[in-house]
Amino acid sequence: MSTQQEKTSSKAPNKIIEIVPQATPADIEEPLFEVRKKIHPRAVHGLFARWRWGMVIATQLLFYGLCWLPWNDRQAVLFNIVERKFYLFGLVLWPQDVFYLAILLIISAFALFLFTAVAGRLWCGFACPQTVYTEVFLWVERLFEGDRLARMKLDSAPMSANKAARKGGKVLTWALLSAWTGFTFVGYFTPIHELWDALWRFDLGPWENFWLIFYSGFTYMNAGHMREQVCKYMCPYARFQGVMFDPDTLVITYDAERGEPRGARKKGLDPRSVDKGDCVDCHICVQVCPTGIDIRDGLQYECIGCAACIDACDQVMEKMNYPKGLIRYSTENALSQHWGWQEIMRHVARPRVLIYTAILTVVVGAFLFGLLTKSSLRVNVIRDRGVMGREVEGGKIENVYRLQVMNVSEHYQFYSVKVDGIPGIELAGENVIEMPAESSHIFTFEVRADPEAAKPGPNPIHFEIESLLGDSRTSEKATFLMPR
Repeated sequence: MSTQQEKTSSKAPNKIIEIVPQATPADIEEPLFEVRKKIHPRAVHGLFARWRWGMVIATQLLFYGLCWLPWNDRQAVLFNIVERKFYLFGLVLWPQDVFYLAILLIISAFALFLFTAVAGRLWCGFACPQTVYTEVFLWVERLFEGDRLARMKLDSAPMSANKAARKGGKVLTWALLSAWTGFTFVGYFTPIHELWDALWRFDLGPWENFWLIFYSGFTYMNAGHMREQVCKYMCPYARFQGVMFDPDTLVITYDAERGEPRGARKKGLDPRSVDKGDCVDCHICVQVCPTGIDIRDGLQYECIGCAACIDACDQVMEKMNYPKGLIRYSTENALSQHWGWQEIMRHVARPRVLIYTAILTVVVGAFLFGLLTKSSLRVNVIRDRGVMGREVEGGKIENVYRLQVMNVSEHYQFYSVKVDGIPGIELAGENVIEMPAESSHIFTFEVRADPEAAKPGPNPIHFEIESLLGDSRTSEKATFLMPR
């Protein structure tokens, strides 16, 4: 028996006391996931809030309105997967144009690199669909439940007729907005007018039903409930953005040298007279943040660069008669070296930004040139391997070719077909073909030449196909076999 147990037994022989060892940090269990605390962003007004709402209005007018715009008796923008045709105003893209998609992805990647190197998560804060729809859904929430304090009070209150009406009105409006968003999204893949008629007849196809429900539910869940969780845990951009930052990247920053030590004081009081910085520790910058972070703790991956904290802090500084800009767009080097805007802008044009800009300019230029010069006529020439060079009437040698012709324009076309490369070579039969708009057909042509006009074996020739309307022309290589 141990000494401690002996002492205990001598005092209370009939009672045994068990000594439990203290828990070590390794024995303490911690939750794998952080428990979410609901965020009630406070409404904010100011320059960046106006810019943010300007982007909301612009992007939603574009999204909801573009699919209803007519063009040449069809939808102006339509990605018709069933017919394998993509319509972009006067441009028709076929599966063979998939390289344009690859170039578009390259442009998007370099644009992301460039904008992030210059101004951080500018896309996230002002144009990302998650930000845009969260802003719209928050506006609806404030419309029914009030601003931050009113919403918090309503959430903590017991259920009542007033609470049920406000919550129900909000949820119903969210559902209608989500449904219309899902319908519009599907309308870019199924002609919107046909989709509208089928919707009222309850005659939607299985894929239309699936994507309508999926996208509507996805919008409702992300913008209505998950909100900042998408930016913090689901979006990969937040995770690798730090790799694209450098000390000269414009980000939202808190000027700790000017703001600390923070604390409350009377309005208009010189903070230096009470040994304080300009920050009054009002926490309004935290209350307006859609991800719930405190920008005063430094740059964090949760910050989406929406600049709501800048507007909020500027309003407080204005009320306190202090200079604005305690929280502002700046750079790490600008804060440490006390640069003004002129010095900051001079360091924007640094080597990596110039390289990104140059590459992006070249790729965009090539992309636009390719689209503007894209021919509406495509031809693929295949020599009939089952019919070798054969002798026909008049002693001439004949080869047979199959021409797969694609009219990718939206007009009925007549094409003339000619062949050259060997003296006296000619087509046997009619050399004019006609094709409906947006169609593809295979035509068979017999080509004849004098045996003395070319050497035995394969001889290069060219097929020249030209629109009689004069808007397209192409030339394709082929081989004419002359018997030995």
